[in-house]
Amino acid sequence: MMWPSIALLSFVTLQRLGELVLARRNTAALLARGAREVAPEHYPFMVALHAGWIIGLWLLAPGRPVAILWFVVFMGLQGLRLWVLATLRDRWTTRIIILPGAPLIRSGPYRLLRHPNYAIVIGEIAALPLAFGLPLYAVVFSLLNACVLYIRVKAENAALESAMILK
Repeated sequence: MMWPSIALLSFVTLQRLGELVLARRNTAALLARGAREVAPEHYPFMVALHAGWIIGLWLLAPGRPVAILWFVVFMGLQGLRLWVLATLRDRWTTRIIILPGAPLIRSGPYRLLRHPNYAIVIGEIAALPLAFGLPLYAVVFSLLNACVLYIRVKAENAALESAMILK
């Protein structure tokens, strides 16, 4: 039975494409309001990682059974993802964008974690391949994601601290 895996992959692909449209719109609006992008040099690597993750799943997962436990974990993470998007609203983007004078978001999941979106992505990169019974795939992409996130979180923290000092 191929349709459950195709449906799940289609959902994730359409979700990510929709998020890219939203991120592009939010980024343009933030830049128009005087925001600036920080550390853009790592962004192509992040895009390549996520594109490779989805493309690889499209190559390996169709027709594989979907493990209910990992599907539930993945869908729970989607609820948390929506919480992040709803909290950040027009400040959510896939790039590191600093809006001078804007207060740091400290509501929603940001009350609990400094970078909840990255925690969610860590879970997703592992949970979706595990839902398809691909543990090695989950490990490889989790390690690659850890490398990208190490660079990104370091750059984002420095940018946030700099923005707070400049206030």
